[in-house]
Amino acid sequence: MNLVVTLLLAILAILVARGRLLSFRAQSPADYAGTGPAFKMKEALNGEILSEGLIYGPNGKMSNSFVARMVGEWDGNTGTLAEYFTYSNGKEMARKWYLTLGTGNTFIATADDIVGEGKGTISGATVKLTYRIILPEDAGGHTLDVTDWMYLTENGVIMNRSEMRKFGIKVAELVATMRPAPETKAAHLNGANGYDSTTETRTVQ
Repeated sequence: MNLVVTLLLAILAILVARGRLLSFRAQSPADYAGTGPAFKMKEALNGEILSEGLIYGPNGKMSNSFVARMVGEWDGNTGTLAEYFTYSNGKEMARKWYLTLGTGNTFIATADDIVGEGKGTISGATVKLTYRIILPEDAGGHTLDVTDWMYLTENGVIMNRSEMRKFGIKVAELVATMRPAPETKAAHLNGANGYDSTTETRTVQ
């Protein structure tokens, strides 16, 4: 009987080690130290940002999707990132991150639904952020451990991937894009001085 228990514990230990070494959680900021473009927080998370994402449940199937508008603002080494989400199930949500750049390549992130402080590390083209989030009551009110990675691409788009865990077990995963909103420019037409005020905020792409 003791042999069976020992074998089961050994198998469990191997599975746990495999999950940590050969999975999303196996990444470390050092893996991306030499990558580019450099993720500069005050540039990449500044101004209006548009986001689209998918949320997967514990069974690996997509459970929800969303579109979001974000607005980043900075004053020195402190900034905010306001987020406005609209989900495919019709729910809307607004929240705000408070960001503080630290020494070296570290930063702290807080929000009303975060337990304590989130710890962030900037490395090359990436950002890693770990924190504990309290879900809304209509989503169960659970407290989840989140590992959040952002990868900056050459064209300025940020690819975001997050894992959410409860008691060490993955319960959800998020994959999203974050891209700068298109600039709006005044449209000039033939007429009075070539300017048409009715199209002042027409988006030019």
